[in-house]
Amino acid sequence: MIIILDYGLGNVYNLQNALSSLGYDSKISRNPDDILKASILFLPGVGAFKSAMKNLGDNNLIKVLNKRNEEEKPIIGICLGMQVLFNDSYEDGYCKGLGYIKGSFKKFDIDLKIPHMGWNKLIENKVSFVTKDLPENSYVYFVHSYYLTDYDPNDLIAYAEYAIEVPAIVGKNHLVGIQFHPEKSNKIGLQILDNLIRTLKKEGA
Repeated sequence: MIIILDYGLGNVYNLQNALSSLGYDSKISRNPDDILKASILFLPGVGAFKSAMKNLGDNNLIKVLNKRNEEEKPIIGICLGMQVLFNDSYEDGYCKGLGYIKGSFKKFDIDLKIPHMGWNKLIENKVSFVTKDLPENSYVYFVHSYYLTDYDPNDLIAYAEYAIEVPAIVGKNHLVGIQFHPEKSNKIGLQILDNLIRTLKKEGA
């Protein structure tokens, strides 16, 4: 069972439609039993970091997410959902995240338009099942003003360039974070989602 976590700050239906187009059934839920029993849990998100953490807390979801993480069951964070997997963010003041992966989110300080919005080339940092069989020139769709810093370089799967190196996909054990929107990234995004689900299911997730 694939669960898309609904905590009030996600484009859950766009993601569900993308999964459906690949032939995968999914359920939108915030039920603790669904979260724990899911073969794969998607944690999407659009908006502000503090609001995401508040909504997770208000809906009593942090404890169940912690348990799922402790049990090393797959969690795939997308955009804001990726960000809350890390230690903290400085968006509108400091706020702690879930702390499952080392890293901090800070606002872009560059001479380009912020937010970083639009299509950017995905550049592989290391071989990973997440980016398997992607074309050499793969472009994906970003919308964000804060980017990952102070992370473990070993966790970086792929990045984009926007005046600086912008982590785009990170992975650590059962956790995958995707800064861009795969559900809005056409064939490339669908290939990444398919890679994730096929591999995690083969691993018995």
